[in-house]
Amino acid sequence: METAPLIIVLVIALALFFDFTNGFHDTANAMATPIATGALKPKVAVLLAACLNLVGAFLSTEVAKTISGGIVREEQISATVFPAIIFAGLIGAITWNMLTWLLGLPSSSSHALFGGLIGATLVGVGFTAIDFGVVLSKVILPALIAPLTAGLIAFAVTKIAYAVTRRYDSRPDGRDGFRWGQIFTSSLVALAHGTNDAQKTMGVITLALITVGWQSAEHHEPQLWVIIACALTIALGTYMGGWRIIRTLGKGLTDVKPAQGFSAETSTAATILASSALGFALSTTQVASGSVIGSGLGRRGSLVRWRTVGRIMVGWVLTLPAAAGVGAAAALVVVWMGWTGVLIDAVLALVIILGLFWRSRRNEVTSANAMSEVATSGRAVKVPRNPPPTRRQRRMARQAAAAEKKGGGA
Repeated sequence: METAPLIIVLVIALALFFDFTNGFHDTANAMATPIATGALKPKVAVLLAACLNLVGAFLSTEVAKTISGGIVREEQISATVFPAIIFAGLIGAITWNMLTWLLGLPSSSSHALFGGLIGATLVGVGFTAIDFGVVLSKVILPALIAPLTAGLIAFAVTKIAYAVTRRYDSRPDGRDGFRWGQIFTSSLVALAHGTNDAQKTMGVITLALITVGWQSAEHHEPQLWVIIACALTIALGTYMGGWRIIRTLGKGLTDVKPAQGFSAETSTAATILASSALGFALSTTQVASGSVIGSGLGRRGSLVRWRTVGRIMVGWVLTLPAAAGVGAAAALVVVWMGWTGVLIDAVLALVIILGLFWRSRRNEVTSANAMSEVATSGRAVKVPRNPPPTRRQRRMARQAAAAEKKGGGA
């Protein structure tokens, strides 16, 4: 199959759509806990996350260079077939992202991308085109270590937070001050997310440009227009808000209190920023989930819903091989049918995306109902079951008592 500008345009368009799904898939990482505790209103939270994702995308390109010059040995792959392989890999990543979004599972967009690219490359080229050493050191090991590390940090910070504020144990609203801290920490997570996840799409586009000779193979730094396009796209996706996943992280794992939310976000931000500086393309979703679980274990009397944790962990395990399988199938169609296969893949991808979106409309989750149990009261602490009567209720009670007295006298 001869390389043409059209396939590069298709790859860039599909990569940006993946970036968009990454945005709404991962909004929960930063904003699920502040929404759950009432620290931020849902719409304000996603707008803040979108703006900070945009800023964060300009702060680092280390992860982008890992993807564009590490996992796949592009020098061993013909420029006539590699763009189509990248295209097939992106189909695998997007399909898994959309499916897990529909199920409300906070799976890894990063591992979906890696899986799609690896599966498509294995079918289209072979094992030698994958640098499994880089995959192990910068993808697999961070996936195992980062959630555990974040969970342990969140556990410790939660214990410290409750120990320092122990004098407020008897007051239901005594730790409201942590809500103000959550605004800062959740903002830091959103900024950190931009420094890590936005880079992955930049790396894919840069890899495609290098493959066809539109960018020097000696320079894996993303071009300015690539950075701007990816930053804007992930910010837009973030603003759309992945409310299904926000609901799972915000109240599906544990009932998040302000001190817990503050601790989880602090742990998440620290872990992501450290990995971005080192060029580790870790899953921000796994880090955020691990932090929420750790904070739940750190608060005495908190209930962690282990069945939901189990579902999420199954999703983590399946993400890379499932996306790899879809990417491999899409690549197989391209290898067999050439340009016709690319068009078939594009049509099938469109049908799958529209089908999953249509299915989601049957049980729609929005900002209005994602956190209904908490957001209706605006608080994550226990609200008195018998609040004082309102003025109208007192007036009606007096009228009823007067009527009863009058009727008894008669």
